Amino acid sequence: MTAETSTAASTEPPSPDVPLRRNRAYLLLTTGRFAQAIGAGVGTFAIPLLAFEVTGSVAQAGLISGIGQVGALVATLPAGVVADRVNRRLLLVVAAATGTALWATVVAAGVTGALSAWHLAAVLFGSSMVSAFVNPASGGALRAVVPAAQMANAMAVNQGRMAAVGLFAGPVGGFLYGMAHVLPFVASVVGHAIEVVAISFVREPLNRERTGQTHPLADLRDGLRFVGAVPLFRAVLVLITLLNLTSIALLVAINLELVRTGTDPRLIGLVDACAGVSMLSGAIVAGPIVQRTRVGRFGLLTIGVLLVALAVMALAPTYWVFVSMLAVGVFLYPALNAGFTGYLTVIIPDHMMGRATSLLGLTGLIAAPAAPVVGSALLEGWGIGATLWAMVGAMACVLVALCFVRPMMRIGKPDTWPDDVLEWPAGS
Repeated sequence: MTAETSTAASTEPPSPDVPLRRNRAYLLLTTGRFAQAIGAGVGTFAIPLLAFEVTGSVAQAGLISGIGQVGALVATLPAGVVADRVNRRLLLVVAAATGTALWATVVAAGVTGALSAWHLAAVLFGSSMVSAFVNPASGGALRAVVPAAQMANAMAVNQGRMAAVGLFAGPVGGFLYGMAHVLPFVASVVGHAIEVVAISFVREPLNRERTGQTHPLADLRDGLRFVGAVPLFRAVLVLITLLNLTSIALLVAINLELVRTGTDPRLIGLVDACAGVSMLSGAIVAGPIVQRTRVGRFGLLTIGVLLVALAVMALAPTYWVFVSMLAVGVFLYPALNAGFTGYLTVIIPDHMMGRATSLLGLTGLIAAPAAPVVGSALLEGWGIGATLWAMVGAMACVLVALCFVRPMMRIGKPDTWPDDVLEWPAGS
């Protein structure tokens, strides 16, 4: 699976004989990212609550929360270009420091009583832009310090980290907000500051190659050409967008249905908590699963399990069916995500990592703002039963289409991933 020829890498990650737990650079990067993710998750949870307190309007609070998605969407493509042109360690430090400063202004304004809706919106917009720059740089940084043979395990750890953040950020954010409304944002400041310190101590080079001295727009065109030249990427942009759209819309529709039927808020929270526990459990076993399975075939199994769970929910749309089937449906997702993202991190040329990661990341950025609209509109017009059957149909389409994506079905076990490394000349 090649596109053109590539230059040789100038540096190599540590030997596979060194376990991840002894890989100093990897531990520093992972610790920094985990601290930042926890802090950002806690702060993000509290944003709508504080926005409603400041504005007194549900609509304005929702608008402020939605602004964050716009910031990430605007910055994604430029961020990929920048991540391939500059020193990744410096970019990560500057981004984390910027996030620290942004959230510190919310703390200061909250303490002094000077916080406004526009201030919250501006900080959320800036914070989401910072995240857009961090994500493509993080993938390349991880590749620079983790050998290909260990990438599957490293990605499994990442999935566990994100599952833990998703599970604990809400309860921790609610607890801190109950103590003092600025405390969740203090956590955001601390999380970003820890990332600054951790990455500052990384001494290994986080770039193997960089793009040549070309115009940024030329780099962006090159990135678009690269992604467009790989059949796997073209298929992923369509199928993963549909998969994300369906999955997020499903959660929105179920939560709104439970709200509409007068379900106790604590029970509604239990639905998300059970799904979070299932994903965290799946992340714990993701490493061994990825090492023993072929990513493409495992993807069919993962989507097939979710499809069956969706069909059961459509046949019996009741509370406890939602709780149990969501937990079953998402259990294998961490292993699939770890395998697929690990494979992409290994095969994408280092100097293209930022741009390719940003472009492929559009699958989530497009789905995130659209899914709530789709889920709520279907629920309002059709009711929960028909909505769930529509999602069964969409998931079935993804499953069938995936069977015909031959590059996906050819992906082997992690020890074969280096054989699929893509080639693309720097500055082509």
